[in-house]
Amino acid sequence: MSKTKVAIIGSGNIGTDLMIKILRTSQQLEMVAMVGIDPASDGLARAKRMNVATTHEGIKGLVDMPEWNDIQLLFDATSAKAHHYNWNIVQQYPDKRMIDLTPAAIGPFLVPPVNFDESHNVRNVNMVTCGGQATIPIVAAVNRVAKVHYGEIVASIASKSAGPGTRANIDEFTETTANAIESVGGADKGKAIIVLNPAEPPLVMRDTVFTLSEQGDRDAIEASIHAMVSEVQQYVPGYSLHQAVQFDDISESKPVFIEGLGYRHGLKTTVLLKVEGAGHYLPKYAGNLDIMTSAALATAERLCRM
Repeated sequence: MSKTKVAIIGSGNIGTDLMIKILRTSQQLEMVAMVGIDPASDGLARAKRMNVATTHEGIKGLVDMPEWNDIQLLFDATSAKAHHYNWNIVQQYPDKRMIDLTPAAIGPFLVPPVNFDESHNVRNVNMVTCGGQATIPIVAAVNRVAKVHYGEIVASIASKSAGPGTRANIDEFTETTANAIESVGGADKGKAIIVLNPAEPPLVMRDTVFTLSEQGDRDAIEASIHAMVSEVQQYVPGYSLHQAVQFDDISESKPVFIEGLGYRHGLKTTVLLKVEGAGHYLPKYAGNLDIMTSAALATAERLCRM
C-alpha cells in the first residue's frame, strides 16, 4: 500500500514531535518535508539527520521544492497568525489538505472520537487546542447522556512545555477552546482556563472538567465517560482519569448563575484527568503537546483510510 506523502510546517517542539511520531510509528504516512523559518532550529537539524527534506524559507520555500507536487497533506504547527498566511497559499492547490494544530480555527474544529465523521470532507480542519483535545471528549461523553448546559475546563500544563508559540496564543487558546466546548462538546455555554505551572520538577498535564447538565443516570454518565477515555487512549496511551468521577446536585432552590444563560440547576459532574506524553521527542511531562500531535496523527491516518 502506497503511503500518503505529508509535510510539516513549523519546526518547533510540536512539529518536531509530530515528525518523529510519523517516522517511527505511522504505517500510512510518509514524511517528506519539514518547513521552518530558523535555519538553526533543532527541528530542521533533526529532519536533515533523518533524511527528510527541509527548508527554512517557510511555506513559499516548500512550494519551490521538488517534493511539493507529491505532498497531499500538510500539518501546520506554527501559530494562529502564521496559519492564516500559510492557508492563503495552500488553498490555491486543490489537491492538498491541511490539519491545523494552531488555534486559528479557519476550518471546523475536529476532536477525533467526537466529530470526525462531520468534518472529514473539508480541506482544512482545526485540532482546537491541547486543552480542547483533552477535555472536550469528556463534555461530549456527559452530553450524550444528559444535556450539558455549561462546560468549564481548567488545563494545567508545565511552564517548561509552553514554548513561544503557546505563550503567544494564550488568548486564542481560551477563546477557541470555549467555542469548541460548545460546538463540538455540545454545551450551551463553554469556558476555558489555562494555567502555566512553574513547579520543579515539571508536572504532567492535568485537566479538570466541570459540567452542569440536566439530571441523568449517574451510572450511565460514568460509563459514558469511561468509554470515552478508552477511545482517547487508543491514540494517547498516557491519557487517564486521575480520580473517580464526582457528582453533586445543584438544587432548583439554590441554582447557580451562569453568564449568558442565567440561573441553572441540575447535575454537576467533575472529572479529573492526567495526560502523560509518550516521550518520542518531548519529555513525558509535556502531555499537552503530545495530545495535540497524537490527535493530529490519528486524524491524518483516519483520513487516509477513507
